[in-house]
Amino acid sequence: MKSGTLNTKDFNFKQFSIYGGQSGMPVSTDGVLLGAWTRLDGIQTLLDIGTGTGLLSLMSAQRNSTLKVTAIDIDQHAIESALHNFQQSPWNDRLDLIEGDVLATSIEPVYDAIICNPPYFNSGEQSQVNQRAKARHTSTLDHQTLLQCCFDLTTPLATASFILPLYEGKQFIELAKLLNWHAVRVCHVKTTEKKNTSRLLIELSKVARETEESELIIHADGQYSAAFRALTHNFYLKM
Repeated sequence: MKSGTLNTKDFNFKQFSIYGGQSGMPVSTDGVLLGAWTRLDGIQTLLDIGTGTGLLSLMSAQRNSTLKVTAIDIDQHAIESALHNFQQSPWNDRLDLIEGDVLATSIEPVYDAIICNPPYFNSGEQSQVNQRAKARHTSTLDHQTLLQCCFDLTTPLATASFILPLYEGKQFIELAKLLNWHAVRVCHVKTTEKKNTSRLLIELSKVARETEESELIIHADGQYSAAFRALTHNFYLKM
């Protein structure tokens, strides 16, 4: 694939739309799962790290009617798309957008929660499309640095939610423990009942408690499972 910009497919949800522009990362099942699964009860302020087109911020604003969301991304094309999507949404007054590197931007540690669909490729050839490489490869934001950053930017009772492939997710949880996070919810995502776990939905907390383990199967009997539909029906048009 040649280097350059990448036109990204638009996507319509029930209460908002995603204009992809040249952000490089289209709407994915991973993103929708994370946005629907993350607990937002009692949360007043949320930081969305690596917002891309703003999907997770918009889903969170839809789910919590008083939530104030700050979204940050390092890529100009992503910021352009996210800004458009925020302005066209019903929740623009509760959505703030920052263009910059979360590690180099002055951000006050006031957030009750963080949501992030993080880079996960630790090795191997990077995509030649710069936006996609930034979004998918840890060379721009390694997991230890991300976890420490999340810790530093949040309140004492904060949580942080992520989605990662199984192997990287297990490593992420062990690394989080070393940095004083506690894995309080872990959901094993399978494409079908007979498949192995492909993704981990992870909720970390600064407060220790017993880990809640669960499983989510996306497809059953040749269609979306009842559990998947129940989780995502407020968003997908045909659910």
